[in-house]
Amino acid sequence: MVHSTRQYWIFGLTLVISCIKIPGLAQVDSMTAMMNEVLREKAWNIRFQNPDSSLYLLDLCYQRLIEQGDTSKAIEALMDQATVSGNQANYKDSYDKLWTGLLLADQTNDERNKVKLYVRLGRYYSFYKRRDEAMRYFNLSLHLNKRLVKEGIVPKSNLIQSYYPFAATYRELAEPELANIYLDSCFQLHSAEKKPLLYFLQFEKAFLLKAEQKYEAALGVFNDILPWFDQFQPGYRVLLKTYMGDTYLNLNEVEKAEQNYQEALEISAKYNSHKDFSPLIHQRLSNLYLERGDYLQAYNRLKTEKTLDEAYFDSRSENNRPLLEIQDAYRAEQDRITELLKEKRLTELEHQSSLWLLQRIILLVSILFVMLISILYFNYVRSKHRSEKQMIKRERELELQQVNELIEIKNKELAASTLKLIEKDEFLSNLKERLAQQNGDLSAKNVKQIVRSINSNSSQNWEEFETRFIAVNQDFYQRLEIKFPKLTQGDKRLCALIKLDFSSKDMAKLMGISVESVHTNRYRLRKKLDLERDTNLTEFIATV
Repeated sequence: MVHSTRQYWIFGLTLVISCIKIPGLAQVDSMTAMMNEVLREKAWNIRFQNPDSSLYLLDLCYQRLIEQGDTSKAIEALMDQATVSGNQANYKDSYDKLWTGLLLADQTNDERNKVKLYVRLGRYYSFYKRRDEAMRYFNLSLHLNKRLVKEGIVPKSNLIQSYYPFAATYRELAEPELANIYLDSCFQLHSAEKKPLLYFLQFEKAFLLKAEQKYEAALGVFNDILPWFDQFQPGYRVLLKTYMGDTYLNLNEVEKAEQNYQEALEISAKYNSHKDFSPLIHQRLSNLYLERGDYLQAYNRLKTEKTLDEAYFDSRSENNRPLLEIQDAYRAEQDRITELLKEKRLTELEHQSSLWLLQRIILLVSILFVMLISILYFNYVRSKHRSEKQMIKRERELELQQVNELIEIKNKELAASTLKLIEKDEFLSNLKERLAQQNGDLSAKNVKQIVRSINSNSSQNWEEFETRFIAVNQDFYQRLEIKFPKLTQGDKRLCALIKLDFSSKDMAKLMGISVESVHTNRYRLRKKLDLERDTNLTEFIATV
């Protein structure tokens, strides 16, 4: 019922706005401007609960503003659409909206909005770790903003919107020293009338405190600003909770770290916000579970992180390929304008009977174009192959890790099983001694048969142990034979027991010899292995 009411409300509002058109007026009247603002505000308020409806309303607002000739507000509506799409990790759509806005800003010489657009485009490049391109757009924004301040068009505090992206990007690129420089500039320029911005600056400050290992101070700042984000920017808490989790992890408070990571994922799902950040959170949880020894949880989180990372950032993603290949509308439009100028020049050349020069120009441009396309395609293919090789390498490393963990588990099971056999043999040995001393009804012949059966069983225990050990550690025996070909079968057995970290007493029971004989055998083995006196035999065997 609520959803249906919302749809009727949107439909009614759309109908009212579409009727407010007064032909012949040069400017939008106050009522139309107010309705446009109501439409835009409604779209912004539902961006988390219903992003599709939000995008629809913003696009409707944009079309109306274009019809009314209010390009400045139209560009702002495009930037709102880019934000909503970006929260859904739909970077292609967000990227296209920003370039459309930049074209409008160029055509109307809207320098204030160009300052914002340069920043937004730079941030999208930074998400893909394209540092140089990001910094180029940030510098374009900063230089233009400084000129506007110098000419008195905007106040000096307006420079914060150009300094802040430097601080945030250097924070993401793990360059806290540079981030701190730009953040200091932001605090110096901050004014009381822009109080909401202060909370974002405090967020960056908390992160830098964490980078300086001032973890308690960082948590204090995070907790101070969290209520404001709860109320006004709930989706941004994905970042806060993630970095709070990192800080707790630095303080070895693992449970609190895990709780904050889980809350970050829940907030992202609830508000459809910062979905592109979720792979990093799953990666952190995977490392946390790995340290805890929960290998299954760690493996599952790693798989989830890999899947999400490919979906949002991999070059093969249908959603992001146009962004990574830099196929933007702005450059396409610039190329179109250039072509129009060439066509005009061609007409002039035809009138001047200079077609021969035109033919050579076209030929040269075509050759350069083909060369450029070839270079871009070659770089794309090479980058794609490099990514695939890295993915295969990661998969192999993960498989090797799983194999090593399986071998370790099998060895532990073998050791436990062998210790049980030793206890059984010890029991049977005691039984053998008691039977040997028995003066009851058992005949001597029956006693001897029982003793022989017990001895045979002990031998079988060793053979069973050796068979299972070789099955799990076949490579270990092969390496022993290659490195030390003169070792006897008894030496190899002793090496196997040392590898499983058996005590001398347990070795003696399993091999059917005395503890002193075990010590003697270990001494002889050290000589055959040519070990120095200060070399630990157990550690040496573990490295074979």
